[in-house]
Amino acid sequence: MTALSRNIIAVVPAAGVGSRMQADRPKQYLMLHGKTVLEHTLQRLLDYPIIEKIILAIAPNDRFIGQLPIIKHPKIQLVQGGETRADSVFAGLCCIENPEQTWALVHDAARPCLRHEDLDKLLAVDDEHGGILAIPAVDTIKRAVDFQRILCTEDRSQLWLALTPQFFNARRLLGALKQAKEAGWVVTDEASAMEFAGFQPHLVAGRSDNIKITRSEDLALAEFYLGRR
Repeated sequence: MTALSRNIIAVVPAAGVGSRMQADRPKQYLMLHGKTVLEHTLQRLLDYPIIEKIILAIAPNDRFIGQLPIIKHPKIQLVQGGETRADSVFAGLCCIENPEQTWALVHDAARPCLRHEDLDKLLAVDDEHGGILAIPAVDTIKRAVDFQRILCTEDRSQLWLALTPQFFNARRLLGALKQAKEAGWVVTDEASAMEFAGFQPHLVAGRSDNIKITRSEDLALAEFYLGRR
């Protein structure tokens, strides 16, 4: 099944508060080159024509979303998110009318530097396992014990850092998220839910500049990457 024969819908969980930024607003509403982080992220997805719709999951008390002109775009649909990322993604997936024939492209609201060439590679995945963008670990990885002491050094040759988007059949991802929640499994990304359900998602090598804005220094780095385009 090729990308052109599938319905492809993006799901963007944006209900988080971004407490680690210590800002007066969630990190997706911080400014980058005259626009919010979220506007940059949404525009990257809107500019990729294969994506038919973007389902944006927001907090029920979001007081910033109404200030963004981009949400009036006909391809963007708002839905109320949940307490966790997994809850927000699940809420977005539930809005998909035909999940059996639809593939969901789940992307972090705070990753505004996504490149379309990475999307091209990810959408080449066409089997039931789906896939995620990721980068091989290049730093030495330490495993810690109590009081942040080093227990051992991990073999980084088989370790990857997960990015987004993550790309799965919508029906399978819905089932995996439901199964993980019922079992009390902590879902940190969509791939972990799929792994719990017995799938082995593909790792698709992505660009290292596809950063997630989490701390204040990340904002400056994203400004740099966006300014180079």
